[in-house]
Amino acid sequence: MVKLRLKRCGRKQHATYRIVAIDVRSRREGRDLRKVGFYDPINNQTYLNAPAIVYFLERGAQPTETVRDILKKSETVQKQLEATAVFKRISSNLPPVKNFSMKSIKKGRGEG
Repeated sequence: MVKLRLKRCGRKQHATYRIVAIDVRSRREGRDLRKVGFYDPINNQTYLNAPAIVYFLERGAQPTETVRDILKKSETVQKQLEATAVFKRISSNLPPVKNFSMKSIKKGRGEG
C-alpha cells in the first residue's frame, strides 16, 4: 500500500518536509517512490505537484492526517480532486480544517 507522507529534511531546528509517495512498510526517511511536494512550516511555503498527487490518490494512495490537511488548504489540488471521486473518499466523515499547525506531527522514534 502506498501513502502520501512527510519526509523530514533540513538542518537542526530548521526542519523542512518533502511530501512523498512511499510504501507503508518503509520508515520515515526511507526510499520514496516519488517526490510530489514540499512544505516549509517556518516560512509557511508549500509547493505541490498536483498532477502527481492526483495520480497517486486515484490509484489508492492514502494521505496521512497532516498531508490531508495540507492538501485541503491547497486550492489547485482541491479543484483537480473535486473533478474526481477521490475527493469524496478523502474528505468523507472528516471535520473541516480550522487551525492547522505542525504540532499535529508526532515525533518519530529516537527523537527527543
